[in-house]
Amino acid sequence: MDVLVVNAGSTSLKLDLVTGEQESQPVDHFVTADAVGHRVVHGGRRFEQPAVVDDEVVKAIEEMALLAPLHNTRALEALRQAQEALPDVPHVAVFDTAFHRTMPRAAATYAVPERWRDEWQVRRYGFHGISVQWAASQIRVERLVVCHLGGGCSVTAVRNGRSVDTTMGFSPLEGVPMATRSGSVDPEALLYLQRVHGLTPEQLGDELENRSGLAGLSGGGSGDVREASPLALDVFVHRVAAAIGAMAVACGGLDVLAFTGGIGEHATEVRERIVERVRFLGSFAVQVVPAREELVIAAETRRVLQ
Repeated sequence: MDVLVVNAGSTSLKLDLVTGEQESQPVDHFVTADAVGHRVVHGGRRFEQPAVVDDEVVKAIEEMALLAPLHNTRALEALRQAQEALPDVPHVAVFDTAFHRTMPRAAATYAVPERWRDEWQVRRYGFHGISVQWAASQIRVERLVVCHLGGGCSVTAVRNGRSVDTTMGFSPLEGVPMATRSGSVDPEALLYLQRVHGLTPEQLGDELENRSGLAGLSGGGSGDVREASPLALDVFVHRVAAAIGAMAVACGGLDVLAFTGGIGEHATEVRERIVERVRFLGSFAVQVVPAREELVIAAETRRVLQ
């Protein structure tokens, strides 16, 4: 079964054709295939497995856009374009959050009022699950920590192939600094900016998503790690190393530390600085895993349809 994989990022649309032999090639338009697999970032509490797309699934993804407006809205736009171009083949949604469904309640729960948690679904979902799933399939050890470092960045604890904790939480904004996203910020700082300096929720969202992270620490720009200021790199290395330590605790130790994503794969100096900071954790292997999310999406699409 040939699967066209649609991966709608926050600013780009990536298409790959994955053949039945698991050979992948990028394409620049919606080509004919036996099925279409879509990466959808947020599946909420409902989607713990991939789902064949129908009207009910589309409606649910729209509702999840309230939790991840930037990512799910883009995924819906791409889904509708693909359905229009290829109306006669099945479409399957594969969710980034699904891999993290195995996190224990202690890792997934915020210490907030019960109504927030039960009625309003405020909890830690985790993201980059498809990427981490690929890394875990390539490195089969008991205690694995995966650093997905790219435009978005996260660190995940994987024990015996299952997610047990991760740095991203309710949204892809939590955790370590990213290209243009802040990562975790004290909630009181955000309340202060609203209360004292009059920033609206929309302004806060724009600045946290698009003007922070490596870009914000470097005085602007795209957040490219190659253009990052010394302070930006110092903060990034410090926060990622601290997150690795926390994830090693969640795993009960560390057998392999894996790096994937654009920074994780290609920024050798940054990677080496991070590793040096966490060497005190003991004897562990370091491995670079080229990101192949399209192969996971294609495999999950076939599994659901077959």
